[in-house]
Formats: sequence, C-alpha cells, structure tokens
Amino acid sequence: MDELTQRLSDEQPVAVGGPKPTLEELRVRLEDIGTVFVKFTETRGGTDLGIRLDREASDFAGADFDGGSGTVHIEGTLILNDDPVRCVADIDLATLAGTGRLVVVELSEVSVA
Repeated sequence: MDELTQRLSDEQPVAVGGPKPTLEELRVRLEDIGTVFVKFTETRGGTDLGIRLDREASDFAGADFDGGSGTVHIEGTLILNDDPVRCVADIDLATLAGTGRLVVVELSEVSVA
C-alpha cells in the first residue's frame, strides 16, 4: 500500500474540493454529474481527490441544499497511486467541511469507465 493511501486511511478533516468548492457546485456534482471532489486538508498543500460517486452507499437525506444546512454522506471509488480505494466522507453543508478516510478495496470494486 502506498504511503499516502496509508495516511489517508485514518479518519481526518476533509473539505469540498475541486475547482469551484461551493454549495451549488457540490449539489450539481452529487445530483447530476456523479463525480465529487473531496480534499484531505491535513496533507502538505492538501490532497484533492476526484471521487466516482456510489449513489447507493451515499446518503443525502439529511441535506437541505436550499437552506445550506445538514450533512451529506459521500462514498465513492478511485485509484490513488495504484491503490484501489473507497472514499468515505461526511460533509456539513454549512461549512463544506467534515471528516473522511480512505478504505482499500478490491480492484473489481473500482470502475474505470
């Protein structure tokens, strides 16, 4: 397992990442695009990962996007430094921050479409 993957496997602070880390951009990515950015903020410079959303494992029931409150539970997969991983994160919509971690999975669980 890669050293970065190992470090990110511990629960730690995360934030919404990507080129436009706004509430509206997060909503569009969750509801329409299906790819979200999660930034692990405790690494040097931050580690911004593009996550292929797993809609069945994610939960947006506690989210009030119009009011900018509540939380979303995000799960999705990617390959980080040759390690197939699942990102698991809970994001507070008021702050666009929360906690997250990576879980190493079998390569067959990561679609590479």
